[in-house]
Amino acid sequence: MGLKSTLLIPYAKHCLNKIRKDQKNAIADQERIRKSNVSFAKSTVFGKQYGLTEIKTYEQYKTQIPVLHYEKIKSLMDRVLLGEKDILWPGKPSYIVGTAGTTSGIKYIPLSKQSIPYHFGTARNASLSYAYRNNILDLFDGKLLFLSGSPELGATAGGIPTGRLSGIVNHQVPSWLRGGQVPTYETNITPDWEEKVDNIIKEIYSQDLRMISGIPPWVTMFMEQLLAYTDQDNVMDVFRNLKLFIYGGMNYEPYRHKMESLIGKSLLSLETYPATEGFIAFQTDKEDSSLWLNSNAGVFYEFVPIDKINNPESARIPLADVKVGVQYAIMLSNNAGLFCSMIGDIVEFTSINPYRLLVKGRTKHFISAFGEHVIGQEVEKAFSAAIRKHQLTIDDFTVAPMISPKDGGLPYHEWCIEVNPNIDLTDFSHSLDLEMQKVNFHYKELVGGKVIRPLQIRKVLPGSFANYQKSLGKLGGQNKVARLSNDRGIVEGISTC
Repeated sequence: MGLKSTLLIPYAKHCLNKIRKDQKNAIADQERIRKSNVSFAKSTVFGKQYGLTEIKTYEQYKTQIPVLHYEKIKSLMDRVLLGEKDILWPGKPSYIVGTAGTTSGIKYIPLSKQSIPYHFGTARNASLSYAYRNNILDLFDGKLLFLSGSPELGATAGGIPTGRLSGIVNHQVPSWLRGGQVPTYETNITPDWEEKVDNIIKEIYSQDLRMISGIPPWVTMFMEQLLAYTDQDNVMDVFRNLKLFIYGGMNYEPYRHKMESLIGKSLLSLETYPATEGFIAFQTDKEDSSLWLNSNAGVFYEFVPIDKINNPESARIPLADVKVGVQYAIMLSNNAGLFCSMIGDIVEFTSINPYRLLVKGRTKHFISAFGEHVIGQEVEKAFSAAIRKHQLTIDDFTVAPMISPKDGGLPYHEWCIEVNPNIDLTDFSHSLDLEMQKVNFHYKELVGGKVIRPLQIRKVLPGSFANYQKSLGKLGGQNKVARLSNDRGIVEGISTC
């Protein structure tokens, strides 16, 4: 081990001990955070509008503050953007993050001086404790690659710095870590993603890279271009000390086979669950794919059983009341002025001592054209099983219903798959359909009852998904294509690229 990793040992132990302490105190911490956030915001415009001074108990909290979708606070957020103070949270936000909305265009999410430390701090604690537990702290003696959004910031009309979350967090990196961070700031602000990846490769291919962080499809693209540039057989031939892959926001499993073939070995991976509203969860054990809920990081969580999603008010519950094996829509209140916000994710707890969960998909990403209600976790599970069986390398996929086929036959689920056109997917298609029937009983009944026919595959050329993202101005960074949707917009968009 080098000097830096040796010096990090006591701090890594501290991070691990903090996680273990937080796991034991989750319910008490949640109640304290709820009270603290209410107290901070009670004198704001939002606080007066919703009577926060009257709130003492959780039941009063539920009564006073309804489930607030972005549209309900948009008028207040508009005032924040103009630079008004004390609207959602005392003072002005430190930063504003712009994210894609579903019904109101761009959503603007505030970050406060209280919330920002938890974004980088949680990532730090997660990676240090994980590296310590797996005896790879020496990765910090080498270079660390973050394939993220640009750290270049703009400003709102009210003068508040604004940018992507990953870019803003880049500004919070401390000096002890910044020396090992790549790419450089100048390379990282390259606006064109493809040019940026080329510049990153030229900058780092001869360096001692030991960790890569990013979402799987863009890391895969980086690795392919790296091997083309260096004319090597696999990534380990270029970076012999590569030890860890950190990812979040997407399931790794559909990409694992291809990425490991590019790397040349099975690489240790760490899954995280960051969101603009708060750093929600992260993996603590390499043998357990579930994520520990980050219960002491300024965020108060509530959960709505997915079958009550259309009437969430009476069904919402605090962390203390969740049950293992039930799917919930997650909602949160944070220490930046967002309260009772439904963020659109579906989770399922695998344990309540400590609180561990799996991300099952998005509330808006599903297929139920025929009553099947297929969710993202199901298509990814079926796809991964079929990939393993047939040992195929497939770049990307998305799924949509075909309700009125041109041939006049039964409707079906169409899988748009990016793959070499010379690969025959006939047997794979059959296996994939059987796997779908295993993971979704309603789908099995529909196929068996000849309400729909078995799934059909539409092959698109390599690069189609990236071209589609590029056409939307969303190539690279944390942008990703939805795994499934209840309409055909994504499938048709990709098929024309």
